[in-house]
Order: sequence, then structure tokens, then C-alpha cells
Amino acid sequence: MKKRLLSLFSGCGGMDIGFEGNFLVPKATINEAIHPTWRKKENGNQIILEETIFETVFANDINQYAQIAWNSYFSTKRETDVNGTYRVGSIVDYVKSHQEGAAIFPNNIEVVTGGFPCQDFSVSGKRKGFNSHKDHNGKLIKDDIPSEETRGKLYMWMRKVIQITKPKIFIAENVKGLANLGQVKETIQKDFASIDGSGYLVLSPKVLHAGNFGIPQSRERIFFIGLKKSALTPAALEALSKSNIEESVSPYPIPTHRINGELHYSQKEHLLVNFTKSKAVLEDLVEPELSEDLSQRSYSKAKYMGAHCQGQKEVSLDFLAPTIRAEHHGNIEFRRLSKEHGGKYTSELTAGKPERRLTLRECARIQTFPDDFQFVIQASESRRKFQISPSQAYKLVGNAVPPLLAYHIAKKIESNWKFYFKT
Repeated sequence: MKKRLLSLFSGCGGMDIGFEGNFLVPKATINEAIHPTWRKKENGNQIILEETIFETVFANDINQYAQIAWNSYFSTKRETDVNGTYRVGSIVDYVKSHQEGAAIFPNNIEVVTGGFPCQDFSVSGKRKGFNSHKDHNGKLIKDDIPSEETRGKLYMWMRKVIQITKPKIFIAENVKGLANLGQVKETIQKDFASIDGSGYLVLSPKVLHAGNFGIPQSRERIFFIGLKKSALTPAALEALSKSNIEESVSPYPIPTHRINGELHYSQKEHLLVNFTKSKAVLEDLVEPELSEDLSQRSYSKAKYMGAHCQGQKEVSLDFLAPTIRAEHHGNIEFRRLSKEHGGKYTSELTAGKPERRLTLRECARIQTFPDDFQFVIQASESRRKFQISPSQAYKLVGNAVPPLLAYHIAKKIESNWKFYFKT
């Protein structure tokens, strides 16, 4: 029996893909010395990861394009119809409808995940935190007076969903910048722990660097994990209540890759390998004009604007890629720059390959989305119209949790499920 998962702020499904497994990743992203059983089968220079014990039965976001992409992918992975699984709309409105008696949320939910909106906590944004200037639908607040329904307080509505559905475990994700914004981290941890009168054991939130888990990207995110106390076994409650939780029983995953010689003091330290270089996931892709993949054919045509502007750098093929951003206004980083603009890949330039920005597929590879996930989807009635356009798709990619990072979390929780919970 699969464990029923409810996904909030789902975007196009990065967290959901990772929690369900059974998806393609480049071989270089997996440390098989640490995780020898993860490979389901080999497919060229990629492997298919084994599926997990989790299945998403409810997903939600305000972005209609995210729903289209999610349905397009998961409809090929399920024997059952996925229509109706993904709801487009504000979680605030759904909670209110539930409180008025509507049947909104499925029964018997065991896991809740959610990457609540991060713009108000990001160091690249205005950092208004709880005092967001936008409402729960992402629209500007006319009177600029914050409330419980502003974007910066949407974690409280995730809290309400947890209180309604009472899962055994929840995982909430946000940008690293949240940890350095006053007492925001402590406030959120305390608010989550107070569900059902201190009914959840919320562990100290942890910042995870994607590069430590095989993702070829410099991306850091903070995760809050809470477990329902009444569902825990006595041994798990005791082990997880300690100030220093043993690595083997912690729901947080164990690093598999090392960045610049760093130490993790892990029991698996001797098995760590170096970070995944960008070229490991990019170099086998053909140039856009040679590809039949719409996501590889599509890339931003924004001109080079000078080194002082964001997004004007060339991706270093021998290091981690920069964070793939959602709000880049066309200024996504370059796959290669011209010699005039300081491009370093002379062999590619000599071969006549032009200066261009990263394609959608390249961004997706850096995020560890499988190649069968379609980001650019044409409308059926016209080849010139899109259900999801390239500009919309860039935002979907940048907003997502890397599926492989979510998979690490899911597999760690799966490995301890019987230890954690009574039934």
C-alpha cells in the first residue's frame, strides 16, 4: 500500500516527482557506493531510480501552467486518471471552503509536503518576510497592510491543512535566506509545533545544499520536518527528541557529494565523491537547432547586458551551475559567451557554436528534472500557440524543488518509516 501524500504549493511537481521516484537522472548525480539499491535500471548515460512508497493524491498551486505540466508528466506514470488530483487555486480559499463544509482534502493523508512561497524571504527579493506586499494570489495589496492572508504568511495556511489532515509527517521547504531574517525561522518552527496543542515534534530546521546530493547546482534551501507525536513509536519519540539526533534515524538525508573538500563528519564520509560538474548533465545535449525536444529548442534571446548585471555569466562546466532562478526577466545565465564577451569555451566557439543563454532543457537538467518532463507544450490546434510558453516554463523550472533532492529526503524517510510509526 502506498503512503498517501498531499502536496501544497506544488508548482510543476519537483517535490512530487522526487517523493514518488521512478524517474531518469544522469548517472553522475548518484553516488552508488552510498546508495547501491537506488538504481532500477540503466538507460544509456542515465539511470532510472526505483520508485518509493509514496503517491501524491492531492496537489495544489495558483499557477495554471504548473497544473498543465504536472498533469502532462504524471498522466504517463499512473495507471489511474490524474485529472482532479491537481487543484488550481489559493490554499487560503480551499481551507475556507473546507471550514464551510466542502469536501476539499482527501482522507487518510500520511504525508504533507509544501514549498510555501519564498519571494518574501529571499535575499534577491525585497525581504519583507511576514509583512509581504502581496496577497495569497500573488497580487499587490492595495492598502499595503499585512494580514494572515498575505504571501509571507502562507505557511500558516499550510499549518491549517496539516491540522485538518493530521499526517504522520510533514516537510516544508523555503529559501536559505529565511534562516537569517530575524526570528522568522524560530517563529515558523514554533507555529508548526503548536498544531493540535503541541501535537507535532518539529525538528531543528536544516539548510540543505543541492550540490551535496549530486545536483549540479549551487542551490541552498531550508527544510522543516515535523512528526505527529501520537503516531510515533516510543523508540522513535525518544530518539528524535534528543538534541543530537543520530544520523541513521534522522529524516534528513545524508550527503553523498563533497563541495571543495568540505567535511560533513558523516558515517559515510569515506564514501563521499566530488560534486557533480555541470558538464556531466549538459555536454550530451545537442544544440537547440538540432533538437526535436521543444524544451531544448527554446531559450531566452535576451542580449548580453554587461558583467555588472545579473545573469550575464557563462555557466562553468567544471563546477556547479548557479541557482536556476524563476524571476530572471530573460536574463538566465549563458551556456556560452562569445569571445568578445569573455567566453572561455574556445573549442565550441571555433566550431561555430553561437553565444546563447541556457535552454529550458539545460535548466531542467541542472534541476535534475527527467528528460520526459515536458516544459514547453504546444496547443493542439496550432503549432504556433502554446499551452505552456517558454517564458512561463522558465518560471516553472526555477520555482521547483530539484526532484533528486526531494528523492533523497523521501528515501531517508522511507528507510525509517517502520521505526518511526506504530502502523
